[in-house]
Amino acid sequence: MSDSSLAPILHHSVGLTTLDARARDIFRSIVETYLETGEPVGSRTLSRGPIALSPASIRNTMQDLTLAGLLASPHTSSGRVPTHAGLRLFVDGLLEIGDVGSEERREIDARLAGLGRPGGRLDFDQALNEASALLSGLAGGAGIVASPVRDTGVKHVEFVALGHDQALAILVAEDGQVENRLMPMGPGMTPSTLQEASNFLNARLKGRSLTEARGEMGEELKSARQALDAAAARLVEDGMAAWSGAAGERSLIVRGRANLLQDREALEDLDRVRVLFDDLEQKEQLIGLLDGVADAQGVRIFIGAETRLFSLSGSSVIAAPYMTGRQRVLGAVGVIGPTRLNYARIIPLVDYTARVLTRLFDGQEP
Repeated sequence: MSDSSLAPILHHSVGLTTLDARARDIFRSIVETYLETGEPVGSRTLSRGPIALSPASIRNTMQDLTLAGLLASPHTSSGRVPTHAGLRLFVDGLLEIGDVGSEERREIDARLAGLGRPGGRLDFDQALNEASALLSGLAGGAGIVASPVRDTGVKHVEFVALGHDQALAILVAEDGQVENRLMPMGPGMTPSTLQEASNFLNARLKGRSLTEARGEMGEELKSARQALDAAAARLVEDGMAAWSGAAGERSLIVRGRANLLQDREALEDLDRVRVLFDDLEQKEQLIGLLDGVADAQGVRIFIGAETRLFSLSGSSVIAAPYMTGRQRVLGAVGVIGPTRLNYARIIPLVDYTARVLTRLFDGQEP
């Protein structure tokens, strides 16, 4: 394991120390074979392969591992598959992770490079969409990205009449983003009222983020009511309410849902896939899950029943935070798929993609 950024996920579980050498070897072989084939693993398969023991001896150990909650028998056959607890034990203590392949590294670098706007500004939306699509294609699952909270400084505010009863509230951010909101114009609204409201907000918002201003503008507006026209004061309040909602909006980017249907196991269990597709529509819950990655110093892995969101579909999420050059976490990028993911390959892919995004965002705020 050459990348120290993955170290937090590679701790030896207490449960692993309770297994003797034979049980550990058999357990490792069962999990590795299952992750490769997707099929229950039987004692005869192991005895003909890496385990130099009789099928009977292997069966006895498999039974002990089953009683310990690490293996399960999905059918009446003697084959076993790892449980979610077993996969967690394997990932934390036995999984051997290498580096990103040179071809994959070049593809990630090439596709995420050169996504700038004129003047050197990075196109954040394009970068995040590209990262999600990249991981989907390389990892074979669905690529997921939680976008940052957009809350840059305000450059200009203006109210424009669109008729006798409607106005357009325009907010231009310092990063060039423009937010437009249609608002009703109440009685008493005149061109001078619109200008007065625009001037009031420009004097107080310029260079400040909406989050900063929201906590302070209430008191300022109360004290300014004496000077502001009543109609202009209402317009200022309505505008702040509309724009403040936009400041906290988050988007969830999901690419490659079709990949979740490519696995033969998925085709045999379409009900599970349908549940997973429903889970992917739970935007707020999924963003909340990815926001939990923010405290990680590298990759985090959620396996099946460990999360309420994916407990029914039995899916796994591998995710890592991306941040600014000043180490402020912006969001998370990852892969979701069946618990039979290729963890050893996907973990470094997710980690490297997150680090490339961090380099791209260095010195730039979305």
